[in-house]
Amino acid sequence: MDTGLFRLPAGAGRSLQRGYSMLELTVVVGISGLLSLAGLGGLDAAHLELDAAQQELVESLDQAFVLARARGANITLGLASGKDPNHLPIHLGRHVTWGKPAGIPLPPGMEDPARAATQGEAHPTITVTPRRTATASLWFLNDGRDVLCMRLSNHGRIHLLRWRSSLRRWKRV
Repeated sequence: MDTGLFRLPAGAGRSLQRGYSMLELTVVVGISGLLSLAGLGGLDAAHLELDAAQQELVESLDQAFVLARARGANITLGLASGKDPNHLPIHLGRHVTWGKPAGIPLPPGMEDPARAATQGEAHPTITVTPRRTATASLWFLNDGRDVLCMRLSNHGRIHLLRWRSSLRRWKRV
């Protein structure tokens, strides 16, 4: 092989090449793209939105307790959004709805609440006070398959339970 300045022995040119051809890179990127799409197909957007709603609910409650104490006034949390400075809106994903589906049993140890509480309509807002007390005691959020149950004690203690449809039982979060 003649490189112009000096001669290389026959067959030595191929051993000097390093890296991959453009065709090889294209094939690898294409295959990895297909594999990642297959992996994303297994993710459930509604399930992820229920996880996000759970995080937002806990963080909003913490923020409400801090604001109530700092302002010396009651703070409300709710699904409705308004212009009231003492109201923190909670935003749910489009797959997450308020209430407990009829086919899901109540969490263990929970007394059968009124129909409104079962449907998630009893306390559309939660009011927290500067003394770290709260008015609402029960919220259900669901994504059509799994259900999040938030129980809030009068002293502001949060208990989260999650109905796992795959396990057919309630688990503490």
